[in-house]
Amino acid sequence: MKVIVKTTLVLVSALYISGCTTLSRTENATLQELKSYGVSETEVAVKHPAAAGALNILPGVGNFYLAAGTGESTQWTYGFINLLFWPLSPIWAVPQGAIDATTINKKETVNYYTFDRIGKQEFAQLRLDEGQ
Repeated sequence: MKVIVKTTLVLVSALYISGCTTLSRTENATLQELKSYGVSETEVAVKHPAAAGALNILPGVGNFYLAAGTGESTQWTYGFINLLFWPLSPIWAVPQGAIDATTINKKETVNYYTFDRIGKQEFAQLRLDEGQ
């Protein structure tokens, strides 16, 4: 009975964590527009995917790394869940950390060109150059 409960908890947690960080529809559209102008998806790299993946070998550390200094508060939750299910958690946590770091970098690229004063000017100039 205990084995079934533990297995169920691990599977439910793995499914919960597999949701990963995602881009909104608007962020995806902005990213596609930026790509059409030749801007790299991860031009603004604030987190390193290899570091996030490697740090998740230790329980939740990669998720805590991703949460620190970003607006990704769900990473704290993912980190604690990974800590709870260690030593099994690296199976899903290592790839999840690398994927989430890439997604966070994409979000930061969109945020730079959408909200930062200099980024907005650069984006406007890209649009003007394309229109000529």
